Amino acid sequence: MHIPKDAMLLRIFLGENDHWQGRPLYEALVLKAREMHLGGATVLRGPMGFGHSSRLHTAKILRLSEDLPFVVEIVDTEEKIRGFVEAIDPMMGSGLITLEKVQVLQYGPPPNHAS
Repeated sequence: MHIPKDAMLLRIFLGENDHWQGRPLYEALVLKAREMHLGGATVLRGPMGFGHSSRLHTAKILRLSEDLPFVVEIVDTEEKIRGFVEAIDPMMGSGLITLEKVQVLQYGPPPNHAS
């Protein structure tokens, strides 16, 4: 798979308690990205955050695992990213989706890499 130097970074901010059809939403999003042959997806779990409700979500000892923040990041072409965003629209109940231009410096092993 090839990703052009000028690509797009999609970030989806959601909560640990967000689900789609019986599975965690972050998992459903990654599986959808794989199904649509996007370049890759990474899920990041945050120890603390808040969103539009201003309700604090934290992993502190007294509030262990109370809907912690998750971020799904995907980099690919603008066309593929926009198609993905359209495909996941029914999955997104709340959350924040951002898109920004990025330059891909390396994807996969460098050229002439000996395995």
